[in-house]
Amino acid sequence: MVIKMGGVAEMLSKMSFGNRLGFEINNKDIDLFSLKPASILIETTEELLYKNAILLGEVTDKFEGKVNGEKIDLEEVETTWLNKLNPIFPYKLEEKIETYDIKNKIGEKKIYKSSVTIAKPRVIIAAFPGTNSEYDMYNRFNENGGEAKITLLRNLTQKHLVESVDEMCKDLRNSQIFVLPGGFSAGDEPDGSGKFMAAVLQNPKLMDEIKAFLDRDGLILGVCNGFQALVKSGLLPYGEIGNVHENSPTLTFNKIGRHISQIVKTKIVTNNSPWLSSFEIGETFDIPVSHGEGRFYASDEVLKQLFENGQIATQYVNFDLEATNEFRFNPNGSSFAIEGIISPDGRIFGKMGHSERYSRDTFKNIDGNKNQNLILNGIKYFK
Repeated sequence: MVIKMGGVAEMLSKMSFGNRLGFEINNKDIDLFSLKPASILIETTEELLYKNAILLGEVTDKFEGKVNGEKIDLEEVETTWLNKLNPIFPYKLEEKIETYDIKNKIGEKKIYKSSVTIAKPRVIIAAFPGTNSEYDMYNRFNENGGEAKITLLRNLTQKHLVESVDEMCKDLRNSQIFVLPGGFSAGDEPDGSGKFMAAVLQNPKLMDEIKAFLDRDGLILGVCNGFQALVKSGLLPYGEIGNVHENSPTLTFNKIGRHISQIVKTKIVTNNSPWLSSFEIGETFDIPVSHGEGRFYASDEVLKQLFENGQIATQYVNFDLEATNEFRFNPNGSSFAIEGIISPDGRIFGKMGHSERYSRDTFKNIDGNKNQNLILNGIKYFK
């Protein structure tokens, strides 16, 4: 980490908070609090041969700091640090912690194979103003054997908008997979998550093209902002655009009232989908999330129906792999800890976690299974 205004002390604290590890410093010559321009704090098992490198100390397994023999309570340091801005930016919710043991009603696992066989499935990735994950999607699909293309929805003028919809329709006719990636369409203001994308999807030309796309066995994936668009358009959970009514589920503001960005642990609840076909029920993945409106909400009646239909795909879980409302594990407060759902036939999948953001050498200091390669599953569906 680059040493910032808080000096070495700030960097050591943040490194410890993240992994619940401690440190022991045995160097009386080092000033822990002064700014050190162009300096980097490195944690390594190897000897550093740089001329100006200074050994500070060692990482310890116990969540405790020790500086030249003096102990530091890192739990107290962390609480003090977090509470400073807690009145404005709360970091936890004061509510009764619950766990959920409601399971999908699903039968025997299905074998998913498209009626269309193609060596290199074509993928159309729709980028809207505010989208920011289109290149992650593009790279992951190409790495896994697809042929991806990013189509930009231009809205500067009415002419641009008409041309963009026509281009998207043309691309859909020549593709097997349609992807709505994450981001902040239309700036997410006010209360705008996914609404702009959903409105575009309901363009009559695009609606007809998406229906034809699904009729010929196409797959649809929506992540984060894309998931919001699928839900607000009716593609999820119903499998068709426009089928939205007052009792339809929605994705709304996080319970904590602000944007969250962290790693969450999610559990596979069903594998009856081409996107989930290689996973085992109960398998877990550690996935990055980044959103301000990711709370999946529905009435008890609708939630019961989704579970009975086997449409709950993934849930946020705690260290004991229990679905929970506890904030640090379910940071947006989703009903029954729902992270993702599928359409009745499983070919449309929407989720909040950015599975596409995993690549080689990312999240190296985080434990867990981080490679949720649902993208490869989507490609294999057409092989």
